[in-house]
Amino acid sequence: MKLYKRKEEDTAPVGQADPYMIQADDGRYYLYATGPDGASLFSSDSLLDGWEYEGECLDMTGQKSCWAPSVIYMEGKYYMYYSSLDEDAESEHQQTLRVAVSDSPRGPFQMVKKLAAPFSIDPHVVINDSGIYHFYCRNVLDAERVGTYIFCDRMTDPLTMEGNPVCVVKPTLDEEIYMKDRFRKGEDWYTVEGAFYFHMGQTHFLMFSGANYTNPTYFIGYCVAHGPEDADLRTLDWKKYPDEHTYAPLLCNTDFIEGMGHNSVIFDSGECYIVYHGRDLRDVGTAGDARSARIDKMSINGDVLEVSLTR
Repeated sequence: MKLYKRKEEDTAPVGQADPYMIQADDGRYYLYATGPDGASLFSSDSLLDGWEYEGECLDMTGQKSCWAPSVIYMEGKYYMYYSSLDEDAESEHQQTLRVAVSDSPRGPFQMVKKLAAPFSIDPHVVINDSGIYHFYCRNVLDAERVGTYIFCDRMTDPLTMEGNPVCVVKPTLDEEIYMKDRFRKGEDWYTVEGAFYFHMGQTHFLMFSGANYTNPTYFIGYCVAHGPEDADLRTLDWKKYPDEHTYAPLLCNTDFIEGMGHNSVIFDSGECYIVYHGRDLRDVGTAGDARSARIDKMSINGDVLEVSLTR
């Protein structure tokens, strides 16, 4: 179901692409999304209703085109990981991972530094007993399936990448084609992106989106690995569910919603919820990017995830 209910004369952006949700230390829920002018912020005291638009929460001085903000809390600070362009950049292929810091989940977040070279996007930073890990996407040009892959690197602190990234998810399906003949005839471009990690005991899940959000095959899938809760997440044996060569989307187009992808996960009152974007087919004709944030219950049974999709 949609999270944010638009109001008459609403100033909020039409869409909330790449939604990332946290519950902050003040008990309130915060949703960060790709916005037209930076990182859009929504908040609520209740997980499923009462969401309000709070404005843009990232200082974009010297930057433009913020994508996929995600936030963690550590030692009294909130860290926002995202990608953006320098304000004089001429191509989206110059998107670069960055980190910004704030004392509050509401921001304003101030950019501290770049974390990787272009092209690098879609960060998700997680903490376990063995350290801080950064999942992100970058291009691979010397593979059988040329395109965007998901990597994982360890961080020495919330501001510094170790510099030893490992590829953890790669394209293996024709349904993951982002664009056929993208840069030259006969060379299709594949994409897996939008990583989100969580674990249940020693079962580890790495969720991702495949293809282009405008493609009919665009989907949310996931990988599974088994290992200690404090494992180095780069060393786990990640395998797509149910296998590397079967197209078995957790979420994909239905008769009432399309373009479902780039998710986060939140646990609340013993229930697991998936937060993702999608375009409601009942909103045809809406101006702008109409990828709205949505939320549904997700069940976890061993290695199997299932979503109870609602309208």
